[in-house]
Amino acid sequence: MRIIGGNLKGKKILLPKDKNTRPLRDLVKESIFNLLIHSKKFKVNFDNSKILDLFSGSGSFGFECLSRGSKKVDFVESYSKALNVLSKNISILNVKDKCRIINSDCFNYLESNQIKSNEYNIIFIDPPYKERKLNLIINKIKALKILKKDGLIVIHRHKKDDLVISKIINILDIRTYGISKVVFGFI
Repeated sequence: MRIIGGNLKGKKILLPKDKNTRPLRDLVKESIFNLLIHSKKFKVNFDNSKILDLFSGSGSFGFECLSRGSKKVDFVESYSKALNVLSKNISILNVKDKCRIINSDCFNYLESNQIKSNEYNIIFIDPPYKERKLNLIINKIKALKILKKDGLIVIHRHKKDDLVISKIINILDIRTYGISKVVFGFI
């Protein structure tokens, strides 16, 4: 897998070798970033933005943001093999000063006191497809007020996922790419 755009374009990203993580496919990632940059419904300015990458795995989404000018990415991951690969990717890409790895379960992290209000421009949520507590995450994000006023939430799910997303999130767009469904919204 490679970075698809920005100043790190073409750099390789390592992936965990087991099947316990589901990497964000290049086609899906490219489609998400094309929409983030070119959509008429919303437009994201990556310059100096701060990103929260929940269930970050190898860090693919966060690295794409850094490549496009984000100033900081907080990666939240608890799976040890993914954490090992994530650390290696940060080192390979030479972006340690712009990254923070939070070795924590997403739910525990959101319950901690480590987050400041109005901190993130984009929150990317890419839980395992079997994870059913997505609305708990959305409700916690709202309660903590960690998404900036003009910030965006991007949620990656399986296209057949029947989970009804909380009415708390104002959905701007839903796209399907292969087996992926991507929801764009704000709180």
